[in-house]
Amino acid sequence: MRAMFYSLIAALLVGACATEPEKPAATAPVTEAGKPGGATTEPVKPVPPVARVEPSKPGGSPFAALKDPSNILSKRTVYFDFDKFEVKDEYRPLVEAHAKFLRENRSAKMLVQGNADDRGSREYNVGLGQRRSDSVKKMLILLGAREDQIEAVSLGEEKPACSEHSEECWAKNRRDDMLYNGEY
Repeated sequence: MRAMFYSLIAALLVGACATEPEKPAATAPVTEAGKPGGATTEPVKPVPPVARVEPSKPGGSPFAALKDPSNILSKRTVYFDFDKFEVKDEYRPLVEAHAKFLRENRSAKMLVQGNADDRGSREYNVGLGQRRSDSVKKMLILLGAREDQIEAVSLGEEKPACSEHSEECWAKNRRDDMLYNGEY
């Protein structure tokens, strides 16, 4: 009787340990907490892989990649949401590519200029611009760049990319610009 009991327990444990194959992340439902109705069935967008960084052709300067329009390193602007300083997911591959470039080119120096639109006080916008430039600097350092390679400054609302008073224009002004030595 005891042997049959232990056999039954063992069979239940083995059955409980069976695993199901994982489903792809792209089909996982997204829930919206706090919304009436609960979960939605929108698929989760997979994060794109980090673009391959080709610093230069053999024998050429690695800094040539910074001016090549087909290279991700030629893109130097990170945009932010209103009143936010977190780097959005869509700009992470760009920051990762620049971190890799800085890691591989220790003589390279970068200036990260934080900007804000003109809707806050001058003091507030300077502070927000600094938090934005600091967030990109921190991300670059966490990805392997050295702290002494990067300087983070705030320009506040003083260097607008657009001077109209519309949401589209303000969105262009909520940004960080990444400049390399010789460009500032």
